[in-house]
Amino acid sequence: MPDTNMNPFPAGLKFGIGQPVPRQEDPTLLQGQGRYTDDLARPGQLHAFMVRSPYAHGVIRGIDTAAAKAMPGVLAVYTAADLAGYGTMGCVLPLKNADGSALRNTARPPLAADRVRFVGDPVAMVVAESRHEARDAAEAVELDVETLDAVTEASAAAAAPALYDDIPGNCVLDFHAGDRARVAEAFATAAHVTKLAIRNSRIVVCAMEPRAAIGEWADGRYTLHVGSQGVFGLRNQMAGIMGVKNEEFRVLTGNVGGSFGMKASAYPEYAPLLHAARALGRPVKWTDERTSGFLSDQHGRDHETVAELALDADGRFLAVRLTSFANMGAYLATVAPLMGTGNFLKNIQSNYATPLIEVNTQCMLTNTTPVSAYRGAGRPEGNYFMERLIETAARELGRDPLELRRLNHIAPTAMPYKAASGSVYDGGEFSALLDQALTEGDFYGFPARRAEAARRGILRGIGVGNFLECTAPPAKEQGEIRFEKDGLVTIITGTLDYGQGHWSAFAQVLHTHLGVPFESVRLMQADSDLLIAGGGTGGSKSLMASGGAIVEASALVVEKARPLAADMLEAALVDIEFSQGRFAIAGTDRSVGIMEVAAKHPGGLDVRHVFDEAPQAYPNGCHVCEVEVDPDTGHAQVVAYTTVNDFGVVVNPLLVEGQAQGGIAQGIGQALYERVAYSEEGQPQSGSYMDYCLPRAEDLPMIGFASRPVPATTNPLGVKGCGEAGCAGSMPAVMNALCDALGVAHIDMPATPEVIWRVLEAKKAS
Repeated sequence: MPDTNMNPFPAGLKFGIGQPVPRQEDPTLLQGQGRYTDDLARPGQLHAFMVRSPYAHGVIRGIDTAAAKAMPGVLAVYTAADLAGYGTMGCVLPLKNADGSALRNTARPPLAADRVRFVGDPVAMVVAESRHEARDAAEAVELDVETLDAVTEASAAAAAPALYDDIPGNCVLDFHAGDRARVAEAFATAAHVTKLAIRNSRIVVCAMEPRAAIGEWADGRYTLHVGSQGVFGLRNQMAGIMGVKNEEFRVLTGNVGGSFGMKASAYPEYAPLLHAARALGRPVKWTDERTSGFLSDQHGRDHETVAELALDADGRFLAVRLTSFANMGAYLATVAPLMGTGNFLKNIQSNYATPLIEVNTQCMLTNTTPVSAYRGAGRPEGNYFMERLIETAARELGRDPLELRRLNHIAPTAMPYKAASGSVYDGGEFSALLDQALTEGDFYGFPARRAEAARRGILRGIGVGNFLECTAPPAKEQGEIRFEKDGLVTIITGTLDYGQGHWSAFAQVLHTHLGVPFESVRLMQADSDLLIAGGGTGGSKSLMASGGAIVEASALVVEKARPLAADMLEAALVDIEFSQGRFAIAGTDRSVGIMEVAAKHPGGLDVRHVFDEAPQAYPNGCHVCEVEVDPDTGHAQVVAYTTVNDFGVVVNPLLVEGQAQGGIAQGIGQALYERVAYSEEGQPQSGSYMDYCLPRAEDLPMIGFASRPVPATTNPLGVKGCGEAGCAGSMPAVMNALCDALGVAHIDMPATPEVIWRVLEAKKAS
């Protein structure tokens, strides 16, 4: 695991909140000095390779492992029978059906036992002295399966063969939220109704680092080295699966090469690794291959939705209604149903005054890779529905879509605003932010650019995408501050940096509140033994949670240090003031630094604090996108892009801009390039980068970025979260621009050259 004594900050850096401090973590990673799970070599370690089902659906009649066990270097081959005593995995959320009954959960075993349910389902694990020997032996495992019909589309799952005998119709959750009668009345009496069928395509997460893990057993406890988004919750989950107490299980995470939600929870491979480590008395290491990861890493999105918007005669929104099929894949992941249910509900309203919301979602099982959270996790989809509805309604009514947005924006004077979803928005300047984005993006100069493109035979369009997203639910988060004997100050948090820049941002917070120099800051994370709480990183909440914990812990440090400083200064406690890292006697030049107080009183200033149930926040913004389309080939290129955002207090503008750019790149990817495809038999047709297209640098524009912050009132830092906002605004902005360029009402994602070419040919024919 990473050297927790490592300090990335050069001496002399003293920038606090609001300063554009470069990411100080980067040099270590860019020089190849990071330590990822696959970089680890534990003493005496063995290597594992997973045998996966090549069939989408079928009954397991037998698994012949004899030939594999006889191959050189092989120590063991495990199947489900060897792991029968361990726990299973499923959804952990207490979601209810529309009739009040509980969600129908799936109990996923570590290795498929009686049936395989998707291509990539693990059925056996080979352990050998070397990775190559394990891989070779895996090819000798013979799987006998009686194949069954498969289903890959959520909307077709109800009529397909059941994946589980106890889940007829393949529906695990029939979710409903909203007042159906009132919503129906609003639609019945509306002056205009807009209705769209929208597909959010399935996405492969494509983190740079493949999944990897090492299982160990020593001194009566398990240790799992694994890439994750947070070790505290994963420790608890894995301890339950392995049937041990939490204190008998340890999770360690090193550097992580991306996750975007995919590495947030347990996977079936971990239990066999740990079982083998205990049975064989040696650590067991497994590193996935990229092609295998396409099959087994949790996918994202995959929703089929009918979205409806009711408007009165003036154009004001009366109600919005969503009716969706959400594809869960073959097994329920930890939080899989949340995206198409609660997160649709919390984000469909966006920043518009909409009195009524109704969300109806059927979460369906299919013979595909399980689906879970992917950057935004239902928030981008909710915003996408609303923005596409607004553009379409404006087109149908012959109105300016910008004017329609302004008409329905929640006014700043309405704050705090109780949304129909139940959320309470604490602040925002939505119309002013929209106007700033239009100015920054030179929206009103677009006609000249469109005319110039037309002279080149190119179609050019412009689109706007507003967004407001609700960050992740509250969670307890640890913020511990320790003053070490070597002069360093250690921060211990339950969140985990896997590319966000936590070290830099948390050091800025600590510097602002305690005056600790950057060169004295050390961040310790990713060791479950250090934690008593921790929600992990995800849902754009890390700075709200860990940052808030650091702020509150800092205040406790000051209160512990104040009487000690008074004693050192031989002054009355009431006369001691604290500012910029120093305690001073009011009205004098006599002072002592907090580091001096800590040095004189070892351990006397240390604080372990839990930031309890931080409320959610509501980042929002506006994206302006321009797209050019070659009508001969159907190729679309994003040629201009601007985004203006309200992320509340911005701790580090460089980090925030980087997060926005990354999310925008992924949104462009989903809009124009990315889609997982399956055959009718459930065979993946996009199982590698030969068939699955990601945007490259040449496909992405320069991105103009600006901030218009309204500080949040829901957390001590006033921050709102920024990690997923880029996805939320980019998809509607790109697709609105594309529809404008093509002169069509709607086109589904991904708008590949073939899709666009067919749209243009259809227009010619009509």
